[in-house]
Amino acid sequence: MNYEERYSAYQQAIEAYLESIFSAEDKPYGRLQESIGYSLLAGGKRIRPVLTLEFARLGGIDWHLALPYACALELVHNYSLIHDDLPCMDNDDLRRGKPTNHKVYGETLAVLAGDAMQPEAFRLILQARGLSADNRIEAALILAKACGAEGMVAGQVLDTLCHVDSEEGLTTLNRLKTGVMISAAAELGCVASKMPMYWRQQAVQYAEQIGLAFQIRDDMLDVMGDENVFGKPIGSDKDEGKITYVDLKGLEGCAEEVEKCTAAAKEAIRDIPDHDFLWELADRMVGRNK
Repeated sequence: MNYEERYSAYQQAIEAYLESIFSAEDKPYGRLQESIGYSLLAGGKRIRPVLTLEFARLGGIDWHLALPYACALELVHNYSLIHDDLPCMDNDDLRRGKPTNHKVYGETLAVLAGDAMQPEAFRLILQARGLSADNRIEAALILAKACGAEGMVAGQVLDTLCHVDSEEGLTTLNRLKTGVMISAAAELGCVASKMPMYWRQQAVQYAEQIGLAFQIRDDMLDVMGDENVFGKPIGSDKDEGKITYVDLKGLEGCAEEVEKCTAAAKEAIRDIPDHDFLWELADRMVGRNK
């Protein structure tokens, strides 16, 4: 199976699983389900759950068993996007080329939709079939740490309430806001498949590097991207007065840094057998335009 076929298989399984979670039919609070589905099923690259499934496969299990872990991560990621777009945060009107959740459903329901997705993520993990109770507990703890006050939420605090004006501060912000969730994606796949600890450590190193490459490329696209392709307004970071890697390094310097991160990511997993898909994924992130 080549890269496109495997990625497509993962995406189709992820979409089908996500679609099965929430249904607005015959529920008095069906509009809440609509709001959740509006953001959760709006597409996207699904990079995080794809990483989980691939590392589960590499660890030697049927990767379908890891779908609850993968989709739990995607629920948390999408809840964070809904909240991130709110007027009290980034106040964005577009996400993935569509009006943001609060623009369609109002701020109150957008907040509640995000609130509902987070506990549902942990329910998916804790009720996952075919994985031991100890395995599920470990997975839940990994996700809790990644998305909580020591991870993604801390990054959001830095992004919205603190003035970050150095490369060190920006790297910390992006590691917390974006990187820890990408690292958790890789680690959840390793946990599901009980991958040896030394490979698990290599997987996290890989994820850290592609997470940094992803964010630097994101900053580049915020300057030079096509809004119709990128799916959100170009120049929004500058409009909000936020410092980015482009401000610190310029576009050429950012391109060089992305290449360095990509090379480091590939080197980190060189010893893991059958790593071709992950190498290709890292390479494709360098040239992405959305």
